[in-house]
Amino acid sequence: MEHVISGVAKFQKEVYPGKKAAFKKLANGQNPEVLFITCADSRIDPNLVTQTEPGDLFICRNAGNVVPPHSNQTGGMTASIEFAVAALGVSHIVVCGHSDCGAMKGAINTEALTSLPHVKEWLGHCRVATEVVKERCGCSELSAEEHLLMVTEENVVQQLQHLRTHPAVAAKIATGQVKLHGWFYNIETAAVTCYDEALGKFAPMSQTYAKELKAHNQ
Repeated sequence: MEHVISGVAKFQKEVYPGKKAAFKKLANGQNPEVLFITCADSRIDPNLVTQTEPGDLFICRNAGNVVPPHSNQTGGMTASIEFAVAALGVSHIVVCGHSDCGAMKGAINTEALTSLPHVKEWLGHCRVATEVVKERCGCSELSAEEHLLMVTEENVVQQLQHLRTHPAVAAKIATGQVKLHGWFYNIETAAVTCYDEALGKFAPMSQTYAKELKAHNQ
């Protein structure tokens, strides 16, 4: 805990002074472009990976980067998604899974979660991913590493589907005001692959966003 406390002191003394004007502006409101939904895993830092600043991303994190399908029962994710889309007006939503995800390991082996009943129930939102992979490949034909990767990627795809059930999101997608993005982040290599809906698979970011990267580099 000491390094966390000393980090705050360092931020206040060394970082904040150089960004004082930006924080003064942020103190009066926010206008993020992107709702970034990712795992609560301590190894994932959305601002570090995307090299963004405070105010750029509206971040929602939970075990397994889960988006529960819309229902009449209010939950933290449902409320946050509605606020980001309907109130803040984000124009992009990213669902980002990652390598070595403990939540996905739990979704694959729910029998190991008997002592974690709330985690087990929460990961029920990932069951479609595990069933799709099982139907496509048959778990016995996959190595543990391959199985985990396929479930993690499929979980991102299924959470994108869940997003479409939220009225605020569906309305903005229908009018072209919101775009959905599915990402997979490899912790060891820093590689990011992105779901290509037309191809039905994940591809390198450089391929999926070739136009955007070209425009940025010009």
